Amino acid sequence: MSGNVGIVMLVHTALHRAEQVARHWHAAGCPVVIHCDKSTRREDWRRFRDALSELPNVRFSTRHKCEWGTWGIVAATQEASELMLADFPEVRHVYLASGSCLPLRPVRELVDYLQDRPRTDFIESATTADVPWTVGGLDEERFTLRFPFSWKTNRHLFDRYVALQRAVGFKRKIPAGITPHMGSQWWCLTRQTLSAILEDPERPTYDRYFRKVWIPDESYFQTLARLYSTNIESRSLTLSKFDFQGKPHIFYDDHLQLLRRSDCFVARKIWPHASLLYESFLEGKHGALNRTEPNPGKIDRIFSKAVERRTRGRPGLYMHSRFPNEGWDNGVTCARYSVFQGFTELFEDFEPWLAKATGARVHGHLFHPDRVEYEGGQSVINGAMCDSAAIRDYNAKAFLTSLIWNTRGEWQAFQLGPGDVLGKPLPEGVVSEQKTPQDLSWLLARDPNAQISVISGAWAVPLFKSNRNFADIRKEAAMLQKIEGEFLDVLRSPYSKARIRIWTMADFIESPMEPLQTVIDEIGHNTLRRLTEAPKMADLTGFGQFLQNLKNQGMHPYLMGDFPVVHDPVGMQTRPRKPYLVQ
Repeated sequence: MSGNVGIVMLVHTALHRAEQVARHWHAAGCPVVIHCDKSTRREDWRRFRDALSELPNVRFSTRHKCEWGTWGIVAATQEASELMLADFPEVRHVYLASGSCLPLRPVRELVDYLQDRPRTDFIESATTADVPWTVGGLDEERFTLRFPFSWKTNRHLFDRYVALQRAVGFKRKIPAGITPHMGSQWWCLTRQTLSAILEDPERPTYDRYFRKVWIPDESYFQTLARLYSTNIESRSLTLSKFDFQGKPHIFYDDHLQLLRRSDCFVARKIWPHASLLYESFLEGKHGALNRTEPNPGKIDRIFSKAVERRTRGRPGLYMHSRFPNEGWDNGVTCARYSVFQGFTELFEDFEPWLAKATGARVHGHLFHPDRVEYEGGQSVINGAMCDSAAIRDYNAKAFLTSLIWNTRGEWQAFQLGPGDVLGKPLPEGVVSEQKTPQDLSWLLARDPNAQISVISGAWAVPLFKSNRNFADIRKEAAMLQKIEGEFLDVLRSPYSKARIRIWTMADFIESPMEPLQTVIDEIGHNTLRRLTEAPKMADLTGFGQFLQNLKNQGMHPYLMGDFPVVHDPVGMQTRPRKPYLVQ
């Protein structure tokens, strides 16, 4: 009964495994015809052939060079199939497999399954408009352009020739009577259908056409089977999975239970060193016959999750499959965090006050030009991240995302300012007033996890308190205002996704408790108490006159808001009353 199914094997590497599988097929009574890639070393092929020469129902077909995407694979399949039909007249179904295919169920189950469906062809066959798996931008064009060059070994010529044909408007004529179809290379055809394809009087015409089609092994038999088959099941009996780039998934020893759950007859591609798989499926003891219909959909969910993990990853984690691809990030960062600009300049001891009020981990200026100001002056924190400015500036984006990833589970807050360095330093000798590269500014602005609070113009307070030449102060004030102005433009962009709050310095100090309460509430720790006191504000007596002096020197300090020359900065008595809570 097993002789009703013939196995055509295409092998090119791991010949010791191919020999093992061929013996398994043969022991079950299936005749086997083997094609060995001409690229395989002659001595390896001879050793392989001699090892199987003792088996009476094993044949070797003429060797062809089988380069991926070229005609050689189809020619090899044709040659081996013709030999199968000629030497084994009892065969009613021909099953195409590769040397890396592995039977997952007893061969008798496959034979009985096909015996119950004597006129059914199992071949994936769909038009280009109906398949979602084509990768590389060539759908209909693979049938209307010519592809004389190998995509793998002559990629430059392949691309140039495709571009030339597109430029001149070249389009091949599809032979009359056929509609191109595509599908998996691994099929199981009835003798009637396969012999009709191989003996068709128009075969020379079809062969000439498909010889210059791209990846013809996925379209030749899939197209011609539609002409002769009386009953096509558009699916393959071989379990083969592909990733988002069109590359086949390889099965290893730890996929044993996964393969058993699929109920498929055959799987590819098996890793040659997966000894557990070969021992389990080729030498293991099989119980009662399993009449379950092959259902690879059982494990599709696992493969879908694997593809999603590879392409999207975990939120805020940059791994090697995503890192080089802009826009592939599954969330810019992995957790929420707060950014404060202008608060440490306006308030004394703001960081310990905020840490006490919220329970968050409050850092200083993480992007300070000299060093990373971690909480408490630490030199190293989670993830072995040190306070070196040089290491941080090598990739400021990676530094920030790594910090949030390594400290996930606790809320991070840090200070920012126009004097910080948010990117790689400029090369030596290059002079620029722009210290804040737009890339990291945009990263913060478009990160939904970021909560950014800005008191614009507060950078002027340290300048006001410094005892420096006023000409130097004016020059630095102009530079810092320009940087902060550009940063605020980014934050106000319609593309920003962060939670952003911006106050001018003048507006903020008129009523500091309300914005501070808002900031505390946003961090969202378990406290419903209202703030009863603000951190101590810097003494701003004379600050209005300082701004007027900047104006008098030709600089226009507009980010602070409307600051009168004579101004009580906190709008309170000289000796403020003790704050209290009204319930």
